[in-house]
Amino acid sequence: IHMKKNAFFCVVLAGVFFGTSCIFVNLLSPYGFSPLQMIAMRGTVAAVVTAIAVFFYNKKLYQTDLKGILLAVSCGIGIYFTSSLYYISMDKTSVSTAVVLMYTAPIIVMFYSVIFLKEKFTKIKAISVISVILGCCLVSGVIGGFKFNTAGLIIGLLSGVAYAFYNIMTKIAMKYNYNPLTITLYCFITMCILALICADVPNMAKLTLQNPPAIILLIIGIGIFTSVLPYFLQTLGLKELPAGVASSLGIIEPMSATVFSVVFFNENLSVLNVCGIILILFAVFILSKTKEND
Repeated sequence: IHMKKNAFFCVVLAGVFFGTSCIFVNLLSPYGFSPLQMIAMRGTVAAVVTAIAVFFYNKKLYQTDLKGILLAVSCGIGIYFTSSLYYISMDKTSVSTAVVLMYTAPIIVMFYSVIFLKEKFTKIKAISVISVILGCCLVSGVIGGFKFNTAGLIIGLLSGVAYAFYNIMTKIAMKYNYNPLTITLYCFITMCILALICADVPNMAKLTLQNPPAIILLIIGIGIFTSVLPYFLQTLGLKELPAGVASSLGIIEPMSATVFSVVFFNENLSVLNVCGIILILFAVFILSKTKEND
């Protein structure tokens, strides 16, 4: 029971850290950085910091077998496509639409878990998923202001599939008892390679020279707070929680992002936003009371 509570806390905290993305995006955008360049920053810092952490913590964690590498690479591909498709969908539709489409992931993960991982699909899980999706719609503003774009909607749904894929691959890696730090390391290295290939690195360097001290601090921050800490915490949490439950808890991100937007950027919080936050908290609460872990 104690281990389950720790895992629950890890995944919720991961969602809060993921929610800090809006802070860094708002601070980096004025300098002219594109979304794909920000993803490259996240991936590079995450890979370097995790590699250094493994070096000082336990060098043996660099070692794994072929299956471990393949699973970690799969997780990295999932992270990269989740982020890039999410940003593209956001550009074509709106932030609110994109974030809700990405968070269709818990539904995908839960059905996969029930069919392939033999997890029980309980009434509580069903209620929590419905509650959390409706909550996201209210928090993000989809209910009351939906912007329709067919390509954007398809790409947004694909970001949800990619996010679900990441969660599923991580859960499989944990079932085989691979060390979370090892999986996280090679996951970030994969994300870093893909991101740097797709970003205009010379242009990133040029933009950084506008204000090196401030921008370098933001680059380090976006890597640690939106990648290193949340992905490691989520990987740790998935070791003890069913994939569907962990993914549903991770959906606390849009709620966190909304709160950060209000606190740091003085955005108005409507009655619908508050109702959405209450629904998400309700979902988190009933999931924490779930006794069936398998």
